[in-house]
Amino acid sequence: MELSLMPDAQRALDRHEAFWNRAVIDRVPVAVTLPRPGAAPVPTRSYADYQQQWLDIDFRAEQMEAQLSSCLYPYDAFPVAFPNLGPEIFSAWCGCGYRYGATTTWSEPCVLDPDTDTARLDMKHPLFILLMRFTDLLLERGRGKFITSLTDFHPGGDHLAALRDPQQLCIDVLERPEWIRQALIDSEAEYYAAYGAFASKILAAGLPIMGWLPIAHMGACYIPSNDFSCMISPRQFEELFLPGIRRECRFYERSIYHLDGPGALKHLDAILEIPELDAVQWVPTEGTEGFCRWREVYQKIQRAGKGLWIRLPAKEIDDIMSSLRPEGVFIAQLIGLTDPDDIAAAVARLSHWK
Repeated sequence: MELSLMPDAQRALDRHEAFWNRAVIDRVPVAVTLPRPGAAPVPTRSYADYQQQWLDIDFRAEQMEAQLSSCLYPYDAFPVAFPNLGPEIFSAWCGCGYRYGATTTWSEPCVLDPDTDTARLDMKHPLFILLMRFTDLLLERGRGKFITSLTDFHPGGDHLAALRDPQQLCIDVLERPEWIRQALIDSEAEYYAAYGAFASKILAAGLPIMGWLPIAHMGACYIPSNDFSCMISPRQFEELFLPGIRRECRFYERSIYHLDGPGALKHLDAILEIPELDAVQWVPTEGTEGFCRWREVYQKIQRAGKGLWIRLPAKEIDDIMSSLRPEGVFIAQLIGLTDPDDIAAAVARLSHWK
């Protein structure tokens, strides 16, 4: 793979693939970018409202290309354009209303009565067609230059939470468990069809698949998650939602679970028992980040044979090297470093991690 913005892209891809295989070629992957000296300013534009801002995909594609061109990629972070239309876009394609904010979007429930209301994927939905066009625009602009990723789909339990509203879904867990099981099964084939429609475009362009979490694989991969799970017990999670997550992991060639916040930690043991799951992204709450604070969580994940995605404070490099094996570790950020020489020195230290 050759990218003009990243001359050593193939070597970085090899490190990403080694991560998935819980192996190390020469060192762990380190996803760090640097500002490009003399880069042109990234263009901006004013809008009457947030909806216009989100849906102006032609300008957003131009803006993304400029942003990616303003950086250097000397390590393992790829230049990647993310065709984002918000975190519940799959639910919008299935009938939910959609509202736009400055930095995110919100869905409006459309299954008010599960006995009469249905939600089905509509590949002719204007927002589905728009995201297809957005992806095509970025693939064309990025040809030989940068990678275009998948969008943020949020299927499974989070999709049901969007269809019903999270508080109502909590009640459904108690009163309508069979509806939940069937709704998850019904939505799976639709999600896989939507995933395939976009993944096939990217693979046909000769690019690896990447999601909103920028780890690459030359085949089907993604980030299973269930943010709703923090609102229910381990027993409820394992009985209602875990089977669907297992099936989703089997669908991909590579998968990394997004475990979001301390409220979700109670489900970690169940998640680690999924044979097909490759890795875990543990996300502490803001203000509690760092490696040492969560050392035992990371060690438990690694003992279970899963890979790790870690935002690492640079001051904790020695701690991680003494606490974990490098095989299957992906350093997503070196927090606290901005000087290129300091970053190079930190990466050199990580190269001695054996």
